[in-house]
Amino acid sequence: MSRPNVLVIDDEPGIVLLCERLLTAAGYDVAAFNDPPKALEYLKNAQVDLLLVDIRMPGMSGLDVIDSVKSSNSDMAVLVMTGFGTVETAIEVLHKGVDGLILKPFERESLLNAVERAIDEYQKKQDVARLQALQPLFALTESLISETDPTSLIDLILTVLSRQMNCPNVAIYRVRRKGEIELVNGRGKLVSLDGENPIRLANERGTPVWSGPQSQLESGSASALDLAGVASMMVVPTGLVNTHPVIYVARDADQQPFRMADFETFLVLARQCAVAYENAHLYDELRRYIKKLEDSQTALVQAEKLATAGRLTASIAHEINNPLQSVRNCLHLATRGDISDEMREKYIDLTKQELDRLMSTVQRMLDFYRTSAEFRPVQVLDLVEHVLDLMGQQLRERDIRVTTSWPASLPAVMAISNQVEQVFINIILNAFDAMPEGGDLSISITQKKKVIEILFTDSGPGVPDEMRESIFEPFISSKEGGTGLGLSVSYDIITAHGGRLDLLRSQGAGACFRVSLPIKE
Repeated sequence: MSRPNVLVIDDEPGIVLLCERLLTAAGYDVAAFNDPPKALEYLKNAQVDLLLVDIRMPGMSGLDVIDSVKSSNSDMAVLVMTGFGTVETAIEVLHKGVDGLILKPFERESLLNAVERAIDEYQKKQDVARLQALQPLFALTESLISETDPTSLIDLILTVLSRQMNCPNVAIYRVRRKGEIELVNGRGKLVSLDGENPIRLANERGTPVWSGPQSQLESGSASALDLAGVASMMVVPTGLVNTHPVIYVARDADQQPFRMADFETFLVLARQCAVAYENAHLYDELRRYIKKLEDSQTALVQAEKLATAGRLTASIAHEINNPLQSVRNCLHLATRGDISDEMREKYIDLTKQELDRLMSTVQRMLDFYRTSAEFRPVQVLDLVEHVLDLMGQQLRERDIRVTTSWPASLPAVMAISNQVEQVFINIILNAFDAMPEGGDLSISITQKKKVIEILFTDSGPGVPDEMRESIFEPFISSKEGGTGLGLSVSYDIITAHGGRLDLLRSQGAGACFRVSLPIKE
C-alpha cells in the first residue's frame, strides 16, 4: 500500500522543516513549500492526500489556498495550522470544509495525531459521498438490465450517462476483432478516431483514461481533446468478450472538470452500462438463433409433408380416380337419348354424390397440407379417423388389417390439427413400409389422468436394439433409402404440443409407438 502524500505550506521555514522531518519519519511522503503560488503550481501535476497549510501567510492566506484547491476540484484532506486559536477562526475554517485544525506550537505526537485524524475524517466523508453517489447507480441497474433490445438500450445508456455524469458529450465505441474502433452511437462533441486519441489509448492499455486535475495524457491524446472542443473527459474500456464496448463522457470548457470522485463513480456506471449492453447483444443473438431454429423447424416439417405426400400418391390417386370414373360413366349414360327421364335423373343424382365424395377427399388433403400454427381444442378421435379415411385404400391394397379400440368420447386436447395428423400418418407409414407382405396394425386410444394416449402397434420386424436409443434423431432410419426425418419431425411436433412420443417394448416382434397429448384445461 502506497504511503500518503502530504503537501506542507507555511511561510515560516522552521515550521516547514519541522513538519517535513516529523512526517517523513512517520512514513509520509512530504512536499514542503514556503511560497503558496509555487505549492499550487506543484499541485497541478501531483497527487496529494493531505494539505497541511498555515492560515496566516503574507500575500496569500491559507484560506485563499484552500479556496484555490477547492475550485480546482482537487480531492484531498485539509488540515489547518494556526497560532491564533479563536472560536471565529475555527468557525471560518469549518465553513471551508476542512478536516482538522492544529494549534501552534505543537509537539510531534500532536502533529501526527492531527494528520491521521484529518486523513481518516476525509476518508469517511469520501465514503459517505461515494455511497450517496452509488445508490442511484444501483437503482439504474434494473432498468438497464431489463432492456434487451440493443438499439433501445444504447439510447437509454447515453441518456443515463449524460444525466448521471452531468455532461452533454457521451458515446459508446466498439472494438472490432482486428483492433479497429468504431462508433456505435454518441451525442455531442466526440473525439476523432484518426491518429492517436484517448479511445485508442484506453483500449490499448486496457485501463481507464481521464483528463482532469492530477491526471496525465500523452500529448497526442491531449490535443485530441482540444480538437473535439472539450475540456475534460473520461474513457473506460470494459474488456467484455463479445462486444468490447468503450464508454466515453466529456464536459465542455464552461463546465467544471471531472474530479477523482467523478472518475470513481463513472467506473461503476460504465461497467453497469457495458454489462447491460453485452447482455442485450447476447439476447439479440439468442433471439436470432431461436428464429433460425424455428424457420428450420418449419422448413423441416414442410419437407417431411412433401415426402409424405409422395408416399401417399398411390392412395390419393385411387381416392380421386374412382369418383372421377363414376362421374364420367354417369354423365355418359345421362346424355344418352334412349333412356327415360327417371333414369337420367338417377344418373345425375349419382354424379352429384360422386362429386361430393371427390370434393370431400380434396378438402381432406387441403386440410392436411395447409400451414397452420394456431392451437385449438380438437378431438383426437376425429384426427385418427380422418387419417384412416385418407390412408384406408393404401392399407387395404397391401392387405394390412387395421383394428381400432377407443371409447365413445374423450376430452379435447389443445393442438394444431394438421401437425398431429402428420405425426399419425408418419407412424402409420412406418408400419406400412415395415409390412410389405401385409400384416396387422392396431390403434388404441385411452385416457390416463390428464393425458390422452394413442398406441400404434404393428406386426412388422420391429426396431433393431442398436437403433432404439437414437430412433428419434434426424437422419436415423432402418429403411433402405429412408430420410430418417419422419420420426424426428414427429417427435419435435409432439414435444411442442407439451406431449411425448415414445417407442415401447411390444409383446410381439413389431414396433409400438405411444403418443401422449395433454388434455385441454
